[in-house]
Amino acid sequence: MHRIIALLGATALLTLTGCGLAETGAVGAAGAASQVQQASQAKATEDRVRQQLDAAAQQAAEQRKTAESESQ
Repeated sequence: MHRIIALLGATALLTLTGCGLAETGAVGAAGAASQVQQASQAKATEDRVRQQLDAAAQQAAEQRKTAESESQ
């Protein structure tokens, strides 16, 4: 009888532990997905800033070229 009680207790403990591990895995997966999304957004922001800097540099080059041609 003691073995049956011990077996039932061990089964209940393993079941509860398994649920906790499943939750931990789900939380970990959600955290990883969030990090991937944040990295993707950061990359998009970086690309947008780089395009803006390139456009500003192009505009400044055109203004210099115009100023040089007008001064001659």
